[in-house]
Parts: sequence; structure tokens; C-alpha cells
Amino acid sequence: MNSIAELDFKTALSEQPAYARLFSPEKLTVGLILPLETHPDSPAPTMHDHVAMAKKADEQGFASLWMRDVPLYDPYYGDVGQVFDPIPYMAYLAAFTRRIALGTAGIVLPMREPLLLAKQVASIDQLSGGRLVLGLSSGDRPAEYPLFGIDFETRGERFRDAYQVLKTVLEESFPSFSSQRFGSSMGTHELIPKPLVGALPTIAVGQAQQSLTYIAENMDGFIGSAPVPQQLQAFGKRWHDQVSASCGPERFKPLGIGGFLDLVDNPNEPLIRTRGGIRSGSKSLADFLHDARAAGVNHIALNPKVSRRPYAEIMDELASEVLPHFPSN
Repeated sequence: MNSIAELDFKTALSEQPAYARLFSPEKLTVGLILPLETHPDSPAPTMHDHVAMAKKADEQGFASLWMRDVPLYDPYYGDVGQVFDPIPYMAYLAAFTRRIALGTAGIVLPMREPLLLAKQVASIDQLSGGRLVLGLSSGDRPAEYPLFGIDFETRGERFRDAYQVLKTVLEESFPSFSSQRFGSSMGTHELIPKPLVGALPTIAVGQAQQSLTYIAENMDGFIGSAPVPQQLQAFGKRWHDQVSASCGPERFKPLGIGGFLDLVDNPNEPLIRTRGGIRSGSKSLADFLHDARAAGVNHIALNPKVSRRPYAEIMDELASEVLPHFPSN
């Protein structure tokens, strides 16, 4: 049987505006991974008109804007994300937008100090009116870890350690915690502010070096790479069966997919899986998302940066051909 505290937390989470906008059983919503600019031949976007594009996404009804955590440029990977650090950038975009959820995809938690991160994200959640979704990952770039003096092989353990501290100080009043890496408290100090509704959704972006059982038991959702269409049913079943086994058959925890989108001119061009994402026409993409929704996928985060079409043109086509089938909650 669920405790009163667990029931209260689930109620608070469902009332958090960002969570409610993105996630609902048997529904699917569509978000965008920043930058809102195509740059297939360059590691860095120009970030020209980025505020205007964020406002456009908000006005067109996209569910979310997701920001990646790429602290340093590594020429080997040839990618700097949206240039700006996601924490201050979320706060900045919150001032120019009204409804769209602002997410991280995802904060590399083993490299972050969880007490300071908790203060930052709770502050943004308050200032934005509850529009923050905290996606968390372990990072996948071995060359970055020595720069922070951290052993790459320990990132899974560090993730669990930091996550426990983060969740405790976000959700408990005058929390007590003890961590070998991230300090301890005997309940003598309080985090102010707390999240707007007392809860902040934490989503695993990739498995973060954790088992699916750990994610289902401890986190509020999971976003994985887009599978090929033939594997959608198995992808959805694996997650929802794990949530049912870990949390009970009545518990809903959302499932998402994410990756690159190469949206071609021909709307009927069949969808194919590409490296890190999909290539498709808009009608074929909508068909894929209908199948994904039927398989239990609740959100898709698309990154069209690999396309050679103008980004505004891609947004307009998604807004006219895809979003009407999958409106934000």
C-alpha cells in the first residue's frame, strides 16, 4: 500500500504545470531539443534569433524545449549543444515564454554538486511558474571526466549518490542526508525555495548507467533513443511492465523518446532510422507517432539540427501536420 507521503507526492507532481503539459496516460506530446536552428555542417549554431524562435515554438503549441548539458567543446564529438549552459538559459527563456515546458536533456549529474543544483532548479521552477522538467544523465564523453577530476568509471555510482541528495533536499523539510561524496546534514538546514508545487519531475535521459529497475523505482520517467518502428511495442512494454512491477499496476510513469530529426520535403517519404534519430516526411512522422502512442510512448523530443531545411520552415510544417494529432496537454 502506498504511504500518505507517496500519495501526496504523486498528487503534487501531477499538478506541476510542466509535468501536466507533457505527460498523460495514453497521450503523446511533441517537444523540441535546442538549438532552434539547423547547422548540419558546423559544431556550433549561431544562436541568431533564438529568443524569437523560442517564442514561436511556445505560440505554435509545442509542449517543451529541451536543453543539453555540454560544458566544454570537444572537437572529437564536434558538438556544443545550444552553446549556453542549460541552467541560466532556462531562466532566460522562461522570461520570454508563457506556457511551454523547459527541460534539460539531460544535466550530467555526476559532474554537478547536487545541493547547488537543487537550489538552481527550484529557483527556476518557482520563477517560471512550475515549467521546469529536470532530465538527468550520466554523460557519455570519457574525455570530459578527467577535466573535472572525476573517474569516468564511477559515474554510475556518483549519479545515484548525487541523485539521492538532490531528491532529499528538494522534497523534504530540513532534510537529513549523508553522502561520501556530497556532504551530510543532520536536518539543521533547509533548502529555500522548494519547487513550486512541492515536487519537481526528474526524468532519466538514457539509462544513466542505471538499471531500468532503479529508474522505475526512483525516478519519475524515462526518455530513450527512438527505436525502429518494429520495436516500438517492445520498447513501450519493457518500460511500463517495469513500472508496474516496481511501483504497482496503477502507477503511471511516462516514457519518452528523443533524437535527431531530418524532416524532408516530401511529406510521404517513409520514416527510416538514422544515426541518433530518424529521417522522415511529416505524414510518415505522424504515422510513426500514432504507433508510438499506441505502444505507450508519452512524449517525443525532436532535434532537427541535422536537417538542411530552414528551421522555421520545419517548425511550421510540424505545427500544421503533426501537432494537431498530438496537442500539448
